[in-house]
Amino acid sequence: MNQDRVVATYLIETPHPLEHAAAVIAGEQSSGTFVSVPGETNELKERFGAQVVKVEELGVTETPSLPGSKPPKSQAGKVEYQRGRVQVSFPLHNFGPSLTSLFSTVAGNLYELQELSGIRLEDLELPPAFAEHYLGPGFGIDGTRRLAGVEDRPLIGTIIKPSIGLSTDAVAKLVSDLATAGLDFIKDDELQADPTYAPFSERVAAVMPEIEKVADQTGKKAMYAFNITGDLDHMLRSHDLVKENGGTCVMVNVNAVGFGALTYLRRRCELPIHGHRAWFGAISRHPLLGIGFTAYQKLFRLAGVDHLHVGGFNSKFYETNEEVGKSIIDCVTPMFEGTHVSRTYRVMPAISSAQWAGSAPEIYAATNTIDVIHLAGGGIIAHPGGTAAGVRSMQQGWEAALKGVALDEYAETHEELREAIKKFGRRG
Repeated sequence: MNQDRVVATYLIETPHPLEHAAAVIAGEQSSGTFVSVPGETNELKERFGAQVVKVEELGVTETPSLPGSKPPKSQAGKVEYQRGRVQVSFPLHNFGPSLTSLFSTVAGNLYELQELSGIRLEDLELPPAFAEHYLGPGFGIDGTRRLAGVEDRPLIGTIIKPSIGLSTDAVAKLVSDLATAGLDFIKDDELQADPTYAPFSERVAAVMPEIEKVADQTGKKAMYAFNITGDLDHMLRSHDLVKENGGTCVMVNVNAVGFGALTYLRRRCELPIHGHRAWFGAISRHPLLGIGFTAYQKLFRLAGVDHLHVGGFNSKFYETNEEVGKSIIDCVTPMFEGTHVSRTYRVMPAISSAQWAGSAPEIYAATNTIDVIHLAGGGIIAHPGGTAAGVRSMQQGWEAALKGVALDEYAETHEELREAIKKFGRRG
C-alpha cells in the first residue's frame, strides 16, 4: 500500500486509445488542463500530477454506452469504442486525508469528459493517513453484537411496514409485537423520518418503553434503529433523544446527508450508525457509469457507519447474487491491512429485500460469514405461524446453512422452517 498516493481503479470505455483516455483522466483531475497555462511547469506536473499506473484492455464495442462522447477529429469512418480497466494514482498532498476532497478528485468532472463513453470508479486504495484522520465505525460488528446480545449467528431483523401512514400508537404496538416475537433488530423505513402525523420525538417516546417492557419480560432488548436523517442540527438533536430514552441505534440515509455531515455526526455519536444507501442505484446501476460498491463502501466505512445496506439475494432489486455476495465480503474485509493501522473498520452488512429463511444457505455459501444483519419483512411477518414463528424459521434457515444440512432435510424436524418453505417456496 502506497503511503502518500491514492490509487483509483476505473472501468472505462472510449473512442480514443485507452492510454490517451487514461492520461486525460489523470490530467483533468490533477494539475493538467486541455491547454498549457502560465505556471504549469514540468516541475509542477511532476509533483502534483496524477499518474497512470496500469492500463488493461478488455475488448471493443461498436455502440457507446453513454451519450456525448466524441472520437478524435482525425478518425474517419466507423468508430470503435475501446473498453479497459485503468489505474490512476493521485498524490495525497493534492487534497490531504479529506473524504470530500478525495471524492471530488476521484469522482469529479471526469464523468463529463467527451473522451469517455463510459466510466465507473471500481475501487480505491487509500493510504493510512485516512485512518489517522477518520474515526471509522464506533461499534462495528463486535459492538453491535454486544448491544444486541447476539453471538454465533446473524442478527435477525425486520423493517417497520407500512413505511408511511402509521400513527405513533400503531408503531408502538407493532414494535411491541415484533420485540415479543424475539427479533434482534428492528428499523425504521428510510421513508420514515419526522412526519407531522407521527413526529420523531413522539415516536421515540412511544417506542422505547415498549422495547424496555419486553426486555424486562424476556431478558432480551431488541435493537431499534431510529431514522434520524435530516439537517445536521436535527440529526444531533435526534441522536441525543434516542440515547436519553435508552435507544441503542440510529439510522442515517448516508447518500442524502453526505460525507461531511456523517463524519460530524460520528464524532458526536454514542450509538451504532445504521447506514442506509437509498439512492445508491442512481450512481451504480449502469455498468459503465458511476461508482461500484467496493469503492463506495470504503468511503462510508471511514466516515463512520457501523452497518451498511448491501441489497439481498434473489431480491426485487437489480443486483445479482454474485454482486450482493461481493458487497457482503467487502464490508467485513478489514481495511489498511499490512500497515500500522490496528483498527479493522469492519462493518455489518444489512441484507434486505424479499428475504426469508431459505435465503440463508445461499448467502452463507457465497460469503462464509455470519456477521450480517438479515432483514426480512413478509418472510417473517407473513409466516403462517405468526411473527415469532417467522423469526424462528429465519434462525433455523441459518442453522441449516451453518451445519451444512440441506434446507428440506433440516425442515423435517423444524416445523417453522417447514412452514416457511411451504409458504414462500424457493425464490430465485
